[in-house]
Amino acid sequence: MPTVFDRISNIVRANINDMLDNAEDPEAMLNQIIRDMNDALRQADSDIADQIAQQKMLEGDLEAAQRNAAAWQDKAELAVSKNRDDLAREALMRVNDFNDHVALYTKQLEAQKSAVQQLKAKRDQLKSKYDSAVRNKEMLVARAKSAQAQMNMTHMTTKTNTADYASELDRMERRIRNMEARAQADEEVAESKTTVEDEFSKLGSDEKIEEQLAALKAQMGKTTQPAA
Repeated sequence: MPTVFDRISNIVRANINDMLDNAEDPEAMLNQIIRDMNDALRQADSDIADQIAQQKMLEGDLEAAQRNAAAWQDKAELAVSKNRDDLAREALMRVNDFNDHVALYTKQLEAQKSAVQQLKAKRDQLKSKYDSAVRNKEMLVARAKSAQAQMNMTHMTTKTNTADYASELDRMERRIRNMEARAQADEEVAESKTTVEDEFSKLGSDEKIEEQLAALKAQMGKTTQPAA
């Protein structure tokens, strides 16, 4: 399970802008990021407090070991002054034991202080990023929405460019031209039909006129001259 240190490091390294650019709902994503940051900050504060408590316990253990080592050193000196070498030897053994404890607690305390400082530094970085996200929330959301809109427009443009509109227009033009040609042909056929009918009608009319003219001349005693 990742520690709070790992979680804070991951959040600090995260690029909020990239996360928002790829989100379907940038505002909801940013709100979630801010909530996660806030939760991580609270957890970090709690863990830092725990680590500081452990540091204080180590400091207490170190001070106690140092006091005991000093106290047994005094006893060893006292035993020597009283010519009690046996007690002096026992006291010096205790001194060595407590000095070993002092060395161990000193090393542990240094590591604990380093861990606390690192956790505080990461917590401060996260707090800075959290404050920036809250402060620039509206701007970040606007930028993300603008980027998303641009991506959508690019997608639509690409889709439009790949569509075979040229072929569709060409087919439509051919249909229109075919309709125009058919209309002209129908008109020519109609005109041709009317002309033929008119010629036959004219022929019938001329023949009737000639008959009437011949009859009129016969009545008037004139000879009908054949038509040239």
